[in-house]
Amino acid sequence: MSNNQTQLDKKCINTIRFLSADAIQKANSGHPGICLGAAPMAYILWDRYLRYNPVDPGWIDRDRFVLSAGHGSMLLYSLLHLTGYDLSLDDLKSFRQWESRTPGHPEWGLTPGVEATTGPLGQGVSNAVGMAMAEAHLAAIYNRPDHKIVDHYTYALAGDGCLMEGVTSESCSLAGHLKLGKLIVLYDDNQISLAGSTSLTFSEDVEKRFEAYGWQVLKVTDGNDLEGIDQAIKGAREETGKPSLIMVRTVIGDGAPNKEGTFGSHGSPLGEEEIAAAKEAIDWPVEPAFFIPEDGLAHFRLARERGGELESRWNTILKDYKESYPEEAAEFQRIMAGKLPANWEEGLPEFPADSSPAATRATSGKVMQVLAKNIPEMMGGSADLDPSTKTALIGMGDYQAPGSSSGDIQGKVGESWDYSGRNIHFGVREHAMGSISVGLALHGGIMPYTATFLVFSDYMRGAIRVAALSEQHVIFVFTHDSIGVGEDGPTHQPVEQIMALRNIPNLTVIRPADANETVEAWKAAVKLSKEPVALIFTRQNVPVLDQDRYGSAAGVLKGGYILWDSSEEDPEVILIGTGSELETALIAGEELAAEDINIRVVSMPSWELFDRQPREYRESVLPPRVTARVAVEAGITTGWEHYTGLNGAIVGLDHFGASAPAPILYEKFGITPEVVAQRARELRSREE
Repeated sequence: MSNNQTQLDKKCINTIRFLSADAIQKANSGHPGICLGAAPMAYILWDRYLRYNPVDPGWIDRDRFVLSAGHGSMLLYSLLHLTGYDLSLDDLKSFRQWESRTPGHPEWGLTPGVEATTGPLGQGVSNAVGMAMAEAHLAAIYNRPDHKIVDHYTYALAGDGCLMEGVTSESCSLAGHLKLGKLIVLYDDNQISLAGSTSLTFSEDVEKRFEAYGWQVLKVTDGNDLEGIDQAIKGAREETGKPSLIMVRTVIGDGAPNKEGTFGSHGSPLGEEEIAAAKEAIDWPVEPAFFIPEDGLAHFRLARERGGELESRWNTILKDYKESYPEEAAEFQRIMAGKLPANWEEGLPEFPADSSPAATRATSGKVMQVLAKNIPEMMGGSADLDPSTKTALIGMGDYQAPGSSSGDIQGKVGESWDYSGRNIHFGVREHAMGSISVGLALHGGIMPYTATFLVFSDYMRGAIRVAALSEQHVIFVFTHDSIGVGEDGPTHQPVEQIMALRNIPNLTVIRPADANETVEAWKAAVKLSKEPVALIFTRQNVPVLDQDRYGSAAGVLKGGYILWDSSEEDPEVILIGTGSELETALIAGEELAAEDINIRVVSMPSWELFDRQPREYRESVLPPRVTARVAVEAGITTGWEHYTGLNGAIVGLDHFGASAPAPILYEKFGITPEVVAQRARELRSREE
């Protein structure tokens, strides 16, 4: 490489560094250390290897780049502006400000070119694992020997903090097992965290750790060695049978004369004097701030031309693919557009009133088999709990590295699977399961689901929150939803989890009461394509309600509906139930109706869906004039005041459970029809 090219590369790298530093200084907030230290590796990746088109950020076959160390957001924003995305210099100048397109940490859907919402450390690496899994799956399904319409890499840039997080260990262990050869993680190995040197807490041998996971590990001893970085990325791309970790030894705050190599440059602006000294040391103009050299910008903007050519060539491949494989091409374009097939509801089961009582987890499993046949993009798995959660897709194959042998979901041993399988075996890795599934959704072309016991939703809460924040369509299936778990005891009996999930913005929680409500809950989960959904199912059997006598389960789509009015007259008392406790409310209602009390029983499977309905509908279900209201749910009571009002009553559980048969627990803890009926009588008599 010529000296002129090397000098231009260095100029481009310094442009990234000082754009970032100036924006952080103007905001008086941010993390300059990683922006200065990791700029060379980011530049080499974006300039020489990353396939992207700034004019079309959503180009299907682009490489994905995830900034897992999301606090270094200005590094990414600088690259996006310089390479020609729709992100102006004024956007950079408004870093971290109100209504800015450059928030403190990257947010998917807000800034063109941002592939994932990152900042909670480790989530981005795990999202990248999901993206690489999606690429491998879609390639296995749709590529043909003469037509590769899915053929791209997934890159992540991670820091020491990302590698400390447990979720990274979980996801990278699985990635190594799956031999995801097109996943490459660049590790900003600067040995500094926010509070000091990593020697305080992090002395493990990262190289050996990742080799033990089944990764290729490459090392660059100098973060400014451009050719060393180049060769490492090249070597990573050449290894097709393993994911790669590139350990790049960098200096945090590189070039800041008084702060480089110290934790002081991690999370605070450098200061105007320090920035000026850094600029002067390399003969960079101190003023104006946000200086961009013309030749540097011209070089960066070649990305637009290069990206246009890459996408044009891919469009030609796609055109030929359409001609040769029209059905596959139509399906591929549909799933990548996020559209459902026309027949997706076809064949869904219906359950007459004389059906045997069944656990909603079991009904859910039956519904999933039908949906999976109709919706080929639906795939997912559980945290080693398929037999319990009933979420295996029968006959859909196991997602494994090509040539791997495994016992499939039907018990056949020794079958050879590949990336085309739709059953993902996450192992006992709840947090990774959640965040990987967010990556599957972010990639596009996949409708991911996860499954575990409701009590373990705590282990994946960080991933659920990111899914909600980034509005990704992940279906979180949670079974074993209450003290109905019984003898397993309080460690496995969720008490606070349902309410905790309801408190996550943008997450829709649905807890159906019987088989037909379960069908409708799945319909809602499939339709809600701009948000994650949590489906809550029972372990214990529940009866199938007679829809000829009671309200239609289709009311689930509105979140809450009138299940039964005991009289044509206005109700005197309203009983509200969800899940297995809807039966409790109904039995109590029948008892009260026998006493000539006008009763309304309301099924409220989803607060979020109900609260979205027009006020007129909500008040038709819960008339404001009726203040005698009792809610019943086998969980904490705080929150139900939203529907009962302060004058209502709530029958629930504000303490942990116990180990005993489920019927005994419901009796001992007072979650019974008799208790609900008595509370209703007390409210009614108080109002008389």
